[in-house]
Amino acid sequence: MSRAEAAVRAPSPLWTLGLLRSELAITFRRWRTLALLGVLAAVPVLVGVAVRIETGGGSSPGHGGGGDGPAFITQITNNGLFLVFTALAATLPFFLPMAVGVIAGDAIAGEANAGTLRYLLVAPAGRTRLLLAKYAATIAFCLVATLVVAVSALAVGALLFPLGDLTTISGTRIGFAEGLGRALLIALVVAASLTGLAALGLFVSTLTNSGIAAMATTVGLLITVQILDQIPQLHAVQPYLFSHHWLSFADLMREPVYWDGLLKNLQLQALYAAVFGSAAWARFTAKDITA
Repeated sequence: MSRAEAAVRAPSPLWTLGLLRSELAITFRRWRTLALLGVLAAVPVLVGVAVRIETGGGSSPGHGGGGDGPAFITQITNNGLFLVFTALAATLPFFLPMAVGVIAGDAIAGEANAGTLRYLLVAPAGRTRLLLAKYAATIAFCLVATLVVAVSALAVGALLFPLGDLTTISGTRIGFAEGLGRALLIALVVAASLTGLAALGLFVSTLTNSGIAAMATTVGLLITVQILDQIPQLHAVQPYLFSHHWLSFADLMREPVYWDGLLKNLQLQALYAAVFGSAAWARFTAKDITA
């Protein structure tokens, strides 16, 4: 094989970077993606306005309404920064993972359904590079979606409630700057908590040529896992479900921080990413691309 042929068959790192940049642009320019981010940004607004209305008469949120509400909700009126933690706790069980499931499920199947997957592979990308670019774009969406929720919550919290030093779950006081740093760290942990689901959705996306079917299957698996995690008789398998340790991010608001649950969550996400990422690669590299 000549050097010219080798150059054609082995894309340069700059070409690979361009592929990733193209995938990011396609992902975040779609109206569906923008709509999902808009819905996620609206959740903290609704929570903040609801708390503001409920506490307008001097009552505490979560009392008199018959429910306890999401974690940290009783502290929002004392410090608007708690709206960030509340919004993430409210969106993580369903809204955030559903959005990730839609993006991941459509990654490969959507291209096949639109008839563009075969043309992508005609370019010197290679199936492995294309799959990695799709997964990287999905991970980027996980991060952006989480930050959208956090930033929206911070803005609404600053407008509707006071800001300042805050009290941790352990009862100790920390400064606003440290609290803001922990809010950012929590957002990063929440984004990392979705990487296992992203890999699962990508694997499902390689199994079908229908984007809608892949998205529906991924979201259906998400709902099923959430239900299984609530059945007491399944306590033996629940620690191995990708959603089981999602809310462990609350341990970052303890003093000192409890790392056990956080590390278990990150290790579990890494395991899911490795297993289903490998399964997606094995399926995609052997798949007969006809669309």
